[in-house]
Order: sequence, then structure tokens, then C-alpha cells
Amino acid sequence: MSEVRIAAEPRTEFGKGASRRARRAGKVPAVLYGHGTEPRHLNLPGHELMLALKTPNVLIRLDGLDKDNLALPRSIQRDAIKGFLEHVDLLVVTKGERVEVEVPLILVGEVKAPGVLNQELVTVRVEVEAHNIPNQVEFVIEGMEIGAVPTAGEVTLPEGATLIDDPETTVLTVSAPRTHEEPETSEEAAGEAAEKEE
Repeated sequence: MSEVRIAAEPRTEFGKGASRRARRAGKVPAVLYGHGTEPRHLNLPGHELMLALKTPNVLIRLDGLDKDNLALPRSIQRDAIKGFLEHVDLLVVTKGERVEVEVPLILVGEVKAPGVLNQELVTVRVEVEAHNIPNQVEFVIEGMEIGAVPTAGEVTLPEGATLIDDPETTVLTVSAPRTHEEPETSEEAAGEAAEKEE
């Protein structure tokens, strides 16, 4: 599991004006909460945080705090137009603690021709130890034929992970390719026209 160290500083100013000033200075307002502690308001370096968040379910080691400095991103707010980070909620995690996360589901292999693959489930929700969150879960589809409809319960999870999603949730479907209706030949069209005249 990826762990990234990021310098954190306590935030003493609050409100929209303070948040705008922080963002202008290249920082992202954040809240750290969990384990029955009072929420702590922080500013984090924007560039380093943006790079860290490119990894799903990254663990962030917050330097500069006195305790409870390992966290998992929980809610990420971005500017709808420009895409920059506006605010992040971080959940305190401890060694051995189990957390619920969404993990990318990667399909491995090819379905049997001429089947057409349609992936319905792109992530799986699992409960797993915070220090053992997988970067992805793989599901082998090699040779699946038309009509196959595997479910989440058929996905093999890493050791220690428990499925939270409904096991009956459809992972993918393999359908027959769409075919265009054959146009009538001129002879068939002529025959039908003759029958209508009679």
C-alpha cells in the first residue's frame, strides 16, 4: 500500500476568505477527524497533495502534527471548472484498523470472439486493514462466452479483504455483436409486390 509523507500545518483562520487566501498561497484546506477526536483544521501543500491523490486510497503521513498523523482521504472537493483542489477530508487510521474503501476493478484477458464485453462494475467496495489496501483487484475474463454475467461474489479478493458490495451485483456482461438487418433483395421485393397486387 502506498504511503506518502506530506507536511501539514494547523489552520487558525476560517471562512471562505481564509480558504481563498490559503489556495492563493498554494495550500489546500483540510479537516482531519476520526477516533473520537475533535476535528483538526489543517493546510496542506497543494502540489504534493494533488500528486498523492493520483493513487487511489493513498495513506498520507502528516508531518508536523503531534499525534494521529496517518490518514486516508475520504472526501475530495475540486473546482468544477478548473479542477484544482478546494478541500479535503482526511480520516485518522491506525495500524491494524479495518476500513471500507473502493478499489479499482481491472479485467484481465479477452472474452471469446465474437462476444462484446460491457463492464458494469469499475470498482469494488471492500473492508480491509488500512495498511493493506490493494491498489487494484483483478478479475480474469479470459475465454468468457456470449451470455456470461459474472457477479461481484465471483471476484477473488486479496487475503484479508471482505466484500462490502452486494455479491449479486453484475460485474460485466458478454453479449452478441449487434447485426444490421439484411436488406431485401430486388427479387424478394418484386415477389412481395406481385403478391399484394393479386
